[in-house]
Amino acid sequence: MVVSSPVVLALALSLVSAFCYAAAAVVQERTAAGTADLRGTLARGSWWGAVGLNASGALLHVVALRYGPLTLVQPLGALTLVVAVPLGSLVARRRTSGTQWRGMALTLVGLTALLVATAAGRAPDDTLGTGEVLGVALAAFVGIAVLVRSASGRSALGGLAFAAASGIASGVGSTLAQKLAVGPTLSWSVAVVAVLTVAFASGGLLLSQKAYRSGLGGPLALLTLVNPVTASVIGIGLLGEGFRYGTTGTLIALAGAVAAARGVILLSRPQSHQDRPGRRAVPEALAHGRPRLPRPVRLLRAGLPSAARVRPVTVELTGTSRTV
Repeated sequence: MVVSSPVVLALALSLVSAFCYAAAAVVQERTAAGTADLRGTLARGSWWGAVGLNASGALLHVVALRYGPLTLVQPLGALTLVVAVPLGSLVARRRTSGTQWRGMALTLVGLTALLVATAAGRAPDDTLGTGEVLGVALAAFVGIAVLVRSASGRSALGGLAFAAASGIASGVGSTLAQKLAVGPTLSWSVAVVAVLTVAFASGGLLLSQKAYRSGLGGPLALLTLVNPVTASVIGIGLLGEGFRYGTTGTLIALAGAVAAARGVILLSRPQSHQDRPGRRAVPEALAHGRPRLPRPVRLLRAGLPSAARVRPVTVELTGTSRTV
């Protein structure tokens, strides 16, 4: 496969961007596990470090969109999960399971297939019109509002709802950022797009922070899937982006998407309580709410104390000293 330099540059930028996002996700998850509310999170320097990593990843991502289509750049965001899982295991000092390794392998195979089908070898030359931008923003806002309203606290389903909302916000933000990256001219419409881009990007960051309070695997996996799906639907439906090699390329892309989705599902397996950061392992005796007492048989087998351990004791009884 021969790929021209714009696509190679977009691929390289996407790889570095994915690493920045993965490192930020690990820091965010550990910060969320150690704080009770958003105010406490904002007071921690580690969270602002994650903000810096996210900003770097976003900047590289926007530049990548300047040289590659949405259908190529956005799916490469799944590399965030591929990097985040082993990185999170390394930071938490836990072992990466065989299931997670299989998930990473499937995700990489699926992304490779998508790369073959979408690397058209040219930079994008079309962006959304002003009316399309407003329509996409309104639809995304409604979808995000519904998901946030359905979310509840630190529950697993609530975390997934926040993750889906974050994925939509991030996908729309990337789509709007492409309009700014591909030959923008100063006008009121560009200013509106810039404001909407910042709003959706910031909203995606805050929503992902709330999603990670229920753990890293599931929310990050769903976010990683919803983000490229949102951007690809916009790219194919409104920008006319497609796949190479006609029907064959479409089948290759679908097979790659299925493999990548399966890999992400494997990577999203929940972590055990011992592996979760900020929590200490609970002894088995206390896990069931009661201490475990030694069995009578064990006491009998242990025998009585040896005579060497017996010491004379003096007890005062009615003024007379007696030795027991």
